[in-house]
Amino acid sequence: MDFDTAFEKLIGHEGGFQNDTHDRANWTTGKIGIGTLKGTKYGISAMSYPGEDIANLTLDRAKFLYKRDFWGPAGCDLVPDEVKFDLFDTAVHTSAPGRPVTAIKMLQRALGVADDGVLGSRTALAISNIHPLRLVARFNGERLDYTNNNREQFARFGVGWTQRIAENLKAV
Repeated sequence: MDFDTAFEKLIGHEGGFQNDTHDRANWTTGKIGIGTLKGTKYGISAMSYPGEDIANLTLDRAKFLYKRDFWGPAGCDLVPDEVKFDLFDTAVHTSAPGRPVTAIKMLQRALGVADDGVLGSRTALAISNIHPLRLVARFNGERLDYTNNNREQFARFGVGWTQRIAENLKAV
């Protein structure tokens, strides 16, 4: 899977503009009721990109941001095709732009290596020594654990998050 294919799939999950006052990602500070309510569009949020004009964000701009800030830094080109989208999707939903540490740590836990958030030689070796479908299953298990442990937001968004993971697994 290449970036363009992954981006099209991601945008299929992400919607147009939304401005839910109960979603902390829509606020420039990441705190409900504090800062400016700018919303989210194509999954690009005011919390992660407070300087962006979210309401007028173009699809091309969103694509540029996703490649620069998530696909590359998460190391999506370093994992098997079967895992690329899940790693990318997880980086987008759990990490700050340019710092997909949480997604990389999930990958490392799925591989059984130290979860330091750095894609180094040990992680690369572990990737080469596991069947891609086993890695997909283990990675998504880590993702479900992470989602279920996000008690603060799970009551409101958990069904959507787990449905997304289910859809990703069905597509493998």
